[in-house]
Parts: sequence; structure tokens; C-alpha cells
Amino acid sequence: MPGTMNGRQLVEEALKTEAFAEDLYTSGYTENAIVHHGRLDSGVLLLAKPYRKSELARMLRLALAS
Repeated sequence: MPGTMNGRQLVEEALKTEAFAEDLYTSGYTENAIVHHGRLDSGVLLLAKPYRKSELARMLRLALAS
């Protein structure tokens, strides 16, 4: 993302206005602000790039169901 804000910070700002927003991250980078020692933060969904449309659809269904 351009600028100083990362994806996690963007979601935190969005959640301040949308209390029921679900978040699904996609990343092509292994070092990510939401991954710590190889583990995701609790409640975080991550779809690694590249991905297929079917994988995106599955993750979107999972995010919307939570």
C-alpha cells in the first residue's frame, strides 16, 4: 500500500466506522504486519497471492460466515 499505513492499520480505521466489517487480507509478501513468528493474529483471514478465483470465493464465504 502506498504511504505510511499498512493493511492492518487500514482495517483498524475501517472498523472504527463499520462495526460489523469483516476483514480478509491478501498479500504477496511473507513478512506481513499481521503475521508474527509464522502465526496469524487471532481472527485474521489471510489469502496468499497468487490465488485462484475459487480460493477467493471460499475465503469470502468464510469471512462472511464469521
